[in-house]
Amino acid sequence: MTQTWLITGVSGGLGREIALAAIARGDLVFGTVRKAEAAEAFERLGGRALVLDVTDEAAVRAGVAQAEAAAGRIDILVNNAGYGLVGAVEEASLDEVRAQFETNVIGPLNMLKAVLPAMRARRAGRIINITSVSGLAVWAGTGVYCASKWALEGLTQTLAAEVAELGIKVTNVAPGGLRTAFAGGSKAVVAGKIADYDGLARDAERIMADHAGHEPGDPAKAAQAVLQIADAEAPPMHLLLGQDALTYAGYAAASLKADIDTWKGLTLSVGFD
Repeated sequence: MTQTWLITGVSGGLGREIALAAIARGDLVFGTVRKAEAAEAFERLGGRALVLDVTDEAAVRAGVAQAEAAAGRIDILVNNAGYGLVGAVEEASLDEVRAQFETNVIGPLNMLKAVLPAMRARRAGRIINITSVSGLAVWAGTGVYCASKWALEGLTQTLAAEVAELGIKVTNVAPGGLRTAFAGGSKAVVAGKIADYDGLARDAERIMADHAGHEPGDPAKAAQAVLQIADAEAPPMHLLLGQDALTYAGYAAASLKADIDTWKGLTLSVGFD
């Protein structure tokens, strides 16, 4: 059965690949872009473009209403739009932090709130959030980005519990490094740097620069994995994409377990006698 998708951030990267894969199998795909020229390019590929900023609540509601009116329904929302801020936590200005959270957390929340009423009414729908392995495992020099992805993880894991009895399924997809523009032109670097952080905290910026264009993950294959999740009768709450994502999430889980086990006595010491 033909499905209707709404995918944010389809001008490039993983969002574009998901859109192309869905279009190729005959689905109807609406995609958000921020510029008219990007809209024209997307429509030449067979998609239907919505020119809007995901952080603009009114624009998002209007765009979702436009898509629903044209297609009758939105079956699958993919929250893909986002970017990474690179720099030590102390270095990031509050304006930089707010901008990161506006795009990576408030933007997806705007989209969720706009599509959920119709999904609830139909007792059906899929929501797929492109988070990051950085939403499960931290990386020095990307603290604000990690915080935004942890926030999105927590928000939508809770949402998944809230909408499960309403027939709506939610999955957080956490990629590792994909060969997109994320580590190149799509990243932002803090404007004010502090020399004391030129060691480990600067490694993220150096590694991204060195590895840009050589990331291990294939975005076209990642897109096919997302389509499988969209079709799955019982999709997972979490899907890691890539060997690096599996490795780093494994380290984080092992570290948490080690702390739980080591400090279990102190943990249990605070109960009333």
